[in-house]
Amino acid sequence: MVLLRAAPARGVRVGVKEEACDEAKKQYGYFVLLSNDMKDPVRALHIYRTKDVVEKAFGNIKERLNGRRMHVSSDAALEGKLFVQFVALIYLSYIRKHMIDKKLFGKYTLAGLIDELDMIECFRREGKSPYLGEMVEKQKQIFIDMEVPVPTKVSSL
Repeated sequence: MVLLRAAPARGVRVGVKEEACDEAKKQYGYFVLLSNDMKDPVRALHIYRTKDVVEKAFGNIKERLNGRRMHVSSDAALEGKLFVQFVALIYLSYIRKHMIDKKLFGKYTLAGLIDELDMIECFRREGKSPYLGEMVEKQKQIFIDMEVPVPTKVSSL
């Protein structure tokens, strides 16, 4: 949509291809949001666009939190699993919000950040205190970027 013309004596000349812009504008669309409650159109649009957050949360429950199939043998086990998934989803939502507040999405994706931290191991041996495996610099940097103290012992997790 931008026209570039070489002008050897004066450098490059830039202009807009009006016909290409007009053709692209024909493909623009319209949509309507109807609400009985919401009076402010900007707020209604914001709420509509944040539905993606809810969809991603359900995706996290299904994929990351093993919620596609329940694999339980009792109602109590089902309730327990759903509760743990709910708490995990709260943590994921908190991490996402913290990443937005700290402007970290230019540096990490939520999945990439979680996957990187997921590799930190905790070792337990009979009769011994549990201890953390070694963390690489990238993992330590994530804690620093998230403004969370870098764990050195299991008790600090």
